[in-house]
Parts: sequence; C-alpha cells; structure tokens
Amino acid sequence: MATGRTHRPATRSRGIPEATVARLPLYLRALTALSERSVPTVSSEELAAAAGVNSAKLRKDFSYLGSYGTRGVGYDVEYLVYQISRELGLTQDWPVVIVGIGNLGAALANYGGFASRGFRVAALIDADPAMAGRPVAGIPVQHSDDLEKIIQDNGVSIGVIATPAGAAQQVCDRLVAAGVTSILNFAPTVLSVPDGVDVRKVDLSIELQILAFHEQRKAGEEALSDGAGPAAATREESAGSADQGPDGDVPAVMPA
Repeated sequence: MATGRTHRPATRSRGIPEATVARLPLYLRALTALSERSVPTVSSEELAAAAGVNSAKLRKDFSYLGSYGTRGVGYDVEYLVYQISRELGLTQDWPVVIVGIGNLGAALANYGGFASRGFRVAALIDADPAMAGRPVAGIPVQHSDDLEKIIQDNGVSIGVIATPAGAAQQVCDRLVAAGVTSILNFAPTVLSVPDGVDVRKVDLSIELQILAFHEQRKAGEEALSDGAGPAAATREESAGSADQGPDGDVPAVMPA
C-alpha cells in the first residue's frame, strides 16, 4: 500500500513535468475569463499576471504543449483554451460521485462549475438512511449500500470523499475496489491507496493555518517597522536566558 499520489499521470510519459500540469488549470481559468470577455489574444506577461505565475515559467510550460505564440501578437486565447482543455482531459465527459452529503458534500453538489469544466455529478451517496431519496442540487441522494453498483452503472472513475475522517478510509477502499482510480479527498485524514490510484487532498484547516502563519509574520514585520520590535525582542531574549539549562541551552518545548 502507498499513501497519497502513487500513479504517474499519462502526461508524464509525454514529457510534461508534474509541476507544469499543476499550473495548467491556473492558465485555463485565466484564459476562460478572457474568453468570456471576448479577448482574442493575450501576451505572456498579461496571462502570467492573471494566473499569478512568472512569465518565463509560463512560456516554458506552454512549450510543452507545442504552443509558442506569435511575436508581437501573443497567444490565441480560444486555441489555448482548447489546447489546455484537451491536455487536461476536459474535452470529454467525466462522471463523478460525491460520497458524504453533509454541509460540505451538499455545497459541492450545488457547485455550478463542474459541468462547464468537463465533469458531471453522476450520483450523490450517503450512509444516512434518512438522506436516501432526498434531492440535493436536483439529484436524489442514494444510500452507500449501493455504492459499488452506482459506480459500475455510471462508469465512474473519479470519486469525491466528503465524509467525516473516521469513515473516509473505508469509503476509499470501497471506491477503489469498485474501479475508481482517482479520488478527491476533503476528509481531514490521509488515505492509503494501491498503486495506480491518484489521490488529491483538500484540507481547508491546513490552508487556514498557513494563512494564519503569514498573518502572524506580517504583524511581526509591522511591529518591527514601528520600532517596537527590537525592544520586545530584547525583553524576550532576557526572559529566555533565565530559562536556560545548565549547559546554556534553552530547553526544548514540545508542541501539545
């Protein structure tokens, strides 16, 4: 058993680095916005700024797609939308099942962006018998007892897990056994999957913690710029010296 992403996407065999693949959706989102505004062409600098990447990195990424743009003109927006969509496999219909129709699962079911991006919510599945038959986003919820049959009947290869952490691994195992080879995991736990199965994890609490770190750092930088930082740091160092061990080392503090 392996944990996390274990299967290498087919694009790797064609020489497209995984880091480039991860940036393609960013380019596609920016290009789609330009297309909706009927913008015909875009420069690498403009598109890079819209996608939040370096323009040199963007040009390198597009070289893997065989798209170099036209000097003095830029990139054809509609053609790039098609190229990237094709490379990501979005020119075909991907049936998706969502397992766990609580608040998060229901919100995902109501998300209107799936259909426009090549994904179709084929089924909503929940273990609560009281949820069976209840429509969410116009789709009746089905009981988890029928999970395997639902996957087989709909030809599903992508599953979304929005269950509590304690149920996620069991759901994952059943999805994989039924033929699902790609999983988007919203449950706050790490899933173990066999070779050949891709797992992408979305953990909102981790993202918020990272943002909290940056907010704390920015607050510290502001304090330093106001002149309060050095004095505070001196007081902390003085207080810390009293807690040093016999060899002059500050005892390690283990996180709770």
